[in-house]
Amino acid sequence: MKNIILPIDFSDSTEKLVDYAISFAKDVNAKIHLIHVSPTDIGFVISDMGYQYFPEVEENELKYELKELNRLEQYIIAHDVDASHILKQGNASEVIMDYVTEKTGDYIVMGSHGRSGIYDVFVGSLTKDLTKNANIPVVVVPCRKEK
Repeated sequence: MKNIILPIDFSDSTEKLVDYAISFAKDVNAKIHLIHVSPTDIGFVISDMGYQYFPEVEENELKYELKELNRLEQYIIAHDVDASHILKQGNASEVIMDYVTEKTGDYIVMGSHGRSGIYDVFVGSLTKDLTKNANIPVVVVPCRKEK
């Protein structure tokens, strides 16, 4: 059985991406490994008093993300595809590449929101990083909003 690594960002296009991954997994006989990489600074707030850390904000966000990952895993399993999920914190590109190695990934399935140019300069593109650095195929699914 092959392994598909499916990074999830909980954007509006997540359901579309998961549905594509289910179809692809059935075509290549693969298990889907959901991964969400949360930033390490979730509970930090910058105010006129400087940096403040609110652990309850981080805890609530991580609980929500785990709940959503579990929901997506159950959705995939209900469509007769084996699945697992994990939530990690850190630099998304590095964490995902480590997870690809850990799970002996055969494919990465990513969504692309179609942003480019100045957006990439300021925010960066995870999809671009992974397609540039991965040593396995990266399947990029267009996830633009319908107009």
